[in-house]
Amino acid sequence: MINYGNIFDNEGLSYTAYRELVDKLLAEGKTTGPDNSEAMLHYTKMNVQRMNRVDKTTVLGKDLLEAMAKVKGKYHFLVISEGWCGDAAQIVPVINKLVEHALAQFDLKLVLRDQHLELIDAHLTNNGRAIPVLLVLNEQKELALPKWGPRPLVLQDLLAQWKKESSDMMLIAEQLHGWYAKDKTQSTQAELAELLGKLK
Repeated sequence: MINYGNIFDNEGLSYTAYRELVDKLLAEGKTTGPDNSEAMLHYTKMNVQRMNRVDKTTVLGKDLLEAMAKVKGKYHFLVISEGWCGDAAQIVPVINKLVEHALAQFDLKLVLRDQHLELIDAHLTNNGRAIPVLLVLNEQKELALPKWGPRPLVLQDLLAQWKKESSDMMLIAEQLHGWYAKDKTQSTQAELAELLGKLK
């Protein structure tokens, strides 16, 4: 039985601490998780730039703001992430922006996937440890909803299609981030609004 409250309270990082950890590791020639290969370091450097951009440019839309305003009670967002994960770089800053907008209702902690295998293994996507995963906990820090993630559904479907068409992961990553750039967080915000609409 996973003790979400213990993980949230004692092992979770704030968004600022998560960003600082990624930066600190990069300065040491490392990234989060056990794989410090050149490729992983490259992804992580790119992701720092992506997070900076999403932090700066994201404006919360009307539908998400309205969904947030309707939520009663306090909820805790526990996000499973890693510094090298491209989807996390595009999505985690949006979740953070949402939380910052309504600090009386929501708070956010992040944990690293590869340090919390039992947690991610309880929330797999198509039997894989895909991230980011957002877990919404209630005031008692118990799971309030099924997990959300690792990416908007429309992109999940596109990604499956791209993987059928090519095995070139660099090309697929380019298509993925091209899609995020065009979408400008709109699909992520729409799904988060839908998620919040399910909260009592």
